[in-house]
Amino acid sequence: MSFISKETKEVGQTILTFLKWLLIALLTGTAGGLVGSVFHLSVGKATAVREAHPWLLYLLPAAGLVIGVIYYALHTENKNTNTVIDSIQQGERVPLALVPTIFLATVITHLFGGSAGREGAALQIGGSLGNAVGRLCRLDDKDMRIATLSGMSAVFSALFGTPLTATVFALEVISVGVIYYSAFVPCLVASLIALQISVLFGISPEHFLIPQLALQGGMALRVAALAILCTIISIVFCLAMHGMKHYLEKWIPNDFIRVLVGGAAIVGLTLLLGTSEFNGAGMESIKRAIEQGVTRPDAFFWKLLFTAITLAVGYKGGEVVPCFFVGATFGCAVGGLLGIPTGFAAAVGLVCVFCGAVNCPLASILLSVELFGSSGIIYFALACGIAYMLSGYFGLYSSQKIMYSKLKAEFINIHAK
Repeated sequence: MSFISKETKEVGQTILTFLKWLLIALLTGTAGGLVGSVFHLSVGKATAVREAHPWLLYLLPAAGLVIGVIYYALHTENKNTNTVIDSIQQGERVPLALVPTIFLATVITHLFGGSAGREGAALQIGGSLGNAVGRLCRLDDKDMRIATLSGMSAVFSALFGTPLTATVFALEVISVGVIYYSAFVPCLVASLIALQISVLFGISPEHFLIPQLALQGGMALRVAALAILCTIISIVFCLAMHGMKHYLEKWIPNDFIRVLVGGAAIVGLTLLLGTSEFNGAGMESIKRAIEQGVTRPDAFFWKLLFTAITLAVGYKGGEVVPCFFVGATFGCAVGGLLGIPTGFAAAVGLVCVFCGAVNCPLASILLSVELFGSSGIIYFALACGIAYMLSGYFGLYSSQKIMYSKLKAEFINIHAK
């Protein structure tokens, strides 16, 4: 009887825990879906206004000052995506004030022509919301980490319409080599709820049409060669993001002067090139490279430079969409030289550079399926495997931990560099 009683108690506890996480996922998914959808629409509206009124670019330096004042006023200086990652690794609290600050700062950055993405805001907003839901539900330290991951997944899903990628990315990006499987169901449910809410707001999931290629040995070798080149670009991208920030902070210690100089540099570069292609997120350029196989050959370089300056001096947003831009345009430009259809090469470049920069091969493979369909999954998996292994221990997020070696079954526990 005692054995039956013990088994019955364990089953009952499992069911209660399952229901608890369904409720928490419902709360985080709803909050993340609502805030993420409004954020998506706000950034889109800001981009449309800037494109209709190009003169707004000249106000970018002043906009940088406004962002600085917002962060100082709400005491969120130096709070970023690494703060969210630290909160999960070390059980630290994510300030709820991050939600309005990163929301407003990212919209301002896009409105006036800074070069940035959206996912940095997504991870920060989602992590902050998830952390707040966890405190509301009086969760303990270990459960708070799962709630934070669920919030990250929810807002990422609402923005990009990729629930599986959002789920696995949140689980994979924190500690490379170790995945909290206990967070899988909460993250997935929160992602699906957030996605449905975004659809109700009229936001369509991202999806691209690419050429369909049969599996052939010769094409696999070409894709592998492209993956090696894209891995180099992913390392350069990470070095540029970290290096630009380090050197500009050293040369211009004052935050407000630095953002003025950086904003003026973006204005000057835009006028020099005679195009606004590298301002904002650049989703149209990504779509053109993938679906039409067309890009200017140096587009990846300019986007990398614009984004490095924008984020280094204090404007807000994220690195992932610019990473998509760099990967897609580089793949498009180089793919034809390797005998790969340029649109397909752009898709491989997008996924490959992303994988090399964030060290998340599983999420990257799922991203390829959700963005491009499953027909080319073997090629994408090959590219992601190469990018993951050859990118070493570089990464966009300095708080990310690489728990196991990429070269052998060895525990190393180091931070991405």
